[in-house]
Amino acid sequence: MNRKYAFIYPTLLMVFLAIGLLIGSRLNRTGTDQKQQSGNYSKMQEIIDLLDREYVDTIESKKLFEKTISDMLHELDPHSNYIPSEDLQAVNEQIDGKFGGVGIRFAIIRDTLCVTNVVPNSPSARVGVQAGDKILMIDGKSVASKKIKNDDVLGKLKGDPNTQVNVQIYRNSKKIDQTITRGIIPIPSIVCAQMLNENTGYIRLESFSVSSAEEFHFAAQQLKSKGMKKLIFDLRDNGGGVLEGAAKIADEFLPAGQKIVIIKGKKYASTTRYAKGGGLLENTPLVVLINENSASASEILAGAIQDNDRGTIIGRRSFGKGLVQQDFSLSDKSDVRLTIARYYTPSGRCIQKPFGESYEDYYHSNEKRRDSGEYFAPDSSVFKNAHPFKTLKGRTVYDGGGIMPDIFVPLDTSNSTLYYLSLRYSGAFQQAAFDFVANKRTLWPTIQQFNSTFTPPVTLTQALIKDGQKLGVPYMAADYKRSEELIKHVLKAEIARQLFIEEGYFFVIASYDKEVQKALQQLKR
Repeated sequence: MNRKYAFIYPTLLMVFLAIGLLIGSRLNRTGTDQKQQSGNYSKMQEIIDLLDREYVDTIESKKLFEKTISDMLHELDPHSNYIPSEDLQAVNEQIDGKFGGVGIRFAIIRDTLCVTNVVPNSPSARVGVQAGDKILMIDGKSVASKKIKNDDVLGKLKGDPNTQVNVQIYRNSKKIDQTITRGIIPIPSIVCAQMLNENTGYIRLESFSVSSAEEFHFAAQQLKSKGMKKLIFDLRDNGGGVLEGAAKIADEFLPAGQKIVIIKGKKYASTTRYAKGGGLLENTPLVVLINENSASASEILAGAIQDNDRGTIIGRRSFGKGLVQQDFSLSDKSDVRLTIARYYTPSGRCIQKPFGESYEDYYHSNEKRRDSGEYFAPDSSVFKNAHPFKTLKGRTVYDGGGIMPDIFVPLDTSNSTLYYLSLRYSGAFQQAAFDFVANKRTLWPTIQQFNSTFTPPVTLTQALIKDGQKLGVPYMAADYKRSEELIKHVLKAEIARQLFIEEGYFFVIASYDKEVQKALQQLKR
């Protein structure tokens, strides 16, 4: 037996020797790679130390190092990003949909911190803070200063739940001192959920947070209880957020088994998300509104609706972000948001637009679209080199450049003038609206009553003009005449915002918004 199998031993010896050489080679190469990487890290630190020591001007080495990290990530793609530890909390608040604070909305008007709204059942509401109050001091320090900024105020009012902040309020010529115990304040992602007529609901979603799907389900239930048979779902200017929120909301519309999104990455197991069925709105006629600022999770949702022929997409071509990011925490509590996968719509298309250009050019590409006229007429040349895909019912759609709407609606600039835009950016609308509602906050119990009965009086538009002049906007008679109707619409909407927060603003805006009106026409068919 030994003689019979004697030839096996040298063969095995040769095999083990080859394996050993291979492992040794790889270990050696790994060691070399590690040495090279270590050398690169040392070189980067050496250069920063050299700059810190010898450069002609003083440099902030930490800021320079973090800028280097950001630039390195942006070389990979425009959405991989470094988030310093001091900025991470604000980023996470948007994702989580909540923060620690006192529960007020405010505006700085005539160098005074003015409370425009108080969140119901918030810490501020519980101690009696009212809309229209003016805050003079926070924790013993005056905030009645020309130099104060929104971020300064937020830094003073926000904080960990169960901590306290002292404020001095001015109301009806009296100073009132209050101690407010901070609590958890929700950041609603749905800013408007209202009936536009007897059977058509309107929901506007501003971003996708952890709570968005639950918010959406509740809003849809409320509207259905009011008689909603059709829905306009507004994703305009929604830059995205939590992917899971988009998938869950899409599931509300799609029957069981239909694809919602496909995710693929080098180290990310290919995953296809299917609708579970039984959604609240499976049989509700639907229009989804998008524009050039609708991105990421918004495009996932719009793509799922379009590719499954579940509703009509109206507006302008979306941003074109088809990449998925994951957060990785670093030891100093900073964060790297790294692209780990691409997502594909149900038909199989990736709608990511090209990012071979510079980081700055990529994020300013919408300006090029505007200047080229794409905001005013659809540009089919965008998809000249794109690949065609088929929707569930056989319609052709394309990859590589966002979601092209089924019905295009141009940007409405017909009544916009330099004077109107100057008033908008000056804060004059907000100032005039705040002054107007000072003693009228209880006159209109509902948004619907306000919208149907209120028209801005001449005295209010005159006050707006005067406020504009005080803020450095000279009156332009010809421009005012051309923009008068638009100015009155926006002034009415800003007053509604003072009375009913964002819900009031967008409800009033919807009454003359051309994309909303086009959606209403579409749903009548």
